[in-house]
Amino acid sequence: MTTDPTMARIAQGVELHHQQGQRDAARDLFAQIWDDIGGEQGDPLHVCVLAHSMADVQDDVHEELTWDLRALAAVGQVTDERVAEAGVPLSVAGLYPSLHLNLGECYRKLGDLGRAREHLQQARAEIGALGDDGYGRLIKGGLERLAEQLDETV
Repeated sequence: MTTDPTMARIAQGVELHHQQGQRDAARDLFAQIWDDIGGEQGDPLHVCVLAHSMADVQDDVHEELTWDLRALAAVGQVTDERVAEAGVPLSVAGLYPSLHLNLGECYRKLGDLGRAREHLQQARAEIGALGDDGYGRLIKGGLERLAEQLDETV
C-alpha cells in the first residue's frame, strides 16, 4: 500500500480510468497532478509513474509516445530506496518491463516495427524483475500479445 500522497492521487486516476471507465476524468486528474508536481522537474518517481499513467489515457498515439518517453527518461533517476519510501511494492527494475512494453506498443501502432521490436527485446531482458503475481502476469501477457502482433516467437 502506497504511503505517498501523490502516488495515492495517481492511483485514484488509474482507478478512474481502469475500474470506472472515466478516461477523461482520469486525464484531467493526471494533468492537475502534473501541474502540482512541477512537471518534469518533479520527484522522478512521481514523474515516471504519472507520465506512464498519463500515456494510457491519450487519444493520439504521438501524445501517448511522448508521455511514455517521459516516463522512461524519469525512471533512470528513481532509486529503490525512493520506491520503498513511497510504499510501492516493486523495485525500480520492475518498472522497466512495463515501460518498454508500452513504448513497443506505441511504436507498433506508429508502424515503426524496428523500434517496437527493440523495446520488446528490452522488456524481455528485464522481465526477471517481475514476480509471479497479478502485475507480473499482466505485463508478461502484454509482452506475449505484442510479440504475436510483431510476428515474434514468444
